[in-house]
Amino acid sequence: MKIRTFTAIYSAVVLLAFVLFLLFPARYLQCVRDGVSLWAVSVLPAAFPLLFLTGLLAGTPLFTRFARVLFPFFRLFGVSGAGGCCACLSMLSGYPAGAKSIADVYMRGVLSKNETLRAAALASTSGPAFLVGVAGAAMAGKAVLGWAMLGSHFIGVLLPVFILARFAPKQIRESAIALPGPADVPKTLSASVLAVLTVGGAVALFYCFGCMLSDLLAPLSLPETLCNILVGLMEMTSGCARLLAAPTALHVALATFLITFGGVCVLLQQWTFLAETGIPLGKFLLIKLAQAVTAALLAYPLALGCGAS
Repeated sequence: MKIRTFTAIYSAVVLLAFVLFLLFPARYLQCVRDGVSLWAVSVLPAAFPLLFLTGLLAGTPLFTRFARVLFPFFRLFGVSGAGGCCACLSMLSGYPAGAKSIADVYMRGVLSKNETLRAAALASTSGPAFLVGVAGAAMAGKAVLGWAMLGSHFIGVLLPVFILARFAPKQIRESAIALPGPADVPKTLSASVLAVLTVGGAVALFYCFGCMLSDLLAPLSLPETLCNILVGLMEMTSGCARLLAAPTALHVALATFLITFGGVCVLLQQWTFLAETGIPLGKFLLIKLAQAVTAALLAYPLALGCGAS
């Protein structure tokens, strides 16, 4: 019964989007163009080289050395040093690089099965460039709010996994089995190109779907904040831009929630890589929700302290 209900809702949503695109092609073609522009200007320049470099890095002795250095800290989260390396790459670079690095090291046999879910949750972050430069300085008009969001976001990601690790197996190896050898450069390059194009397709499509959702919500006279959250759950960047146009403490907290959870667009980008690891999608989403709520609760008082109303 549940499967039938889900299938019916899914089919209705897809049909509605199809009909809207046919009825208003000029409007939604422009939305797709805007989504492609967003990807080309904001995502592609950083994501493509980082995806390529993380693919190469996962096959070098340096990765193993970093893993050993990071192991004492990340064992607190029930994750080996290899998983900790992936988390650090995500914190520096953003969601796609984090998810792809998890998939790469998993396929190389570097991550053990029992730690992969926790490692994937830790390597599921935005980076300082977006939080401080885009969300804080550009969207909210205050870089200090971006730093508050960054701190809340990172702590919000770490804390639930730390608690979850208390119920995990206690023995986490410093490093899993040895790396089989350096990555194949041409293969890594082609995989990175395909990955960044997949990310671009997701951004363009869900930016358009966010516009459709906004248009459908407009006649309902819902509170503007609620509409912005719903749009952000579809495509995180546009939802954050709407919320941070009026950077109150509540809006900063809600934007931090959206950035930490990711929304459908970001989650789809991540799952493009993580699906091959075999981690349960439902458990991953529950952890992401816990991380997002924690980050939002932390962001609210910090935003007040930074001068938000």
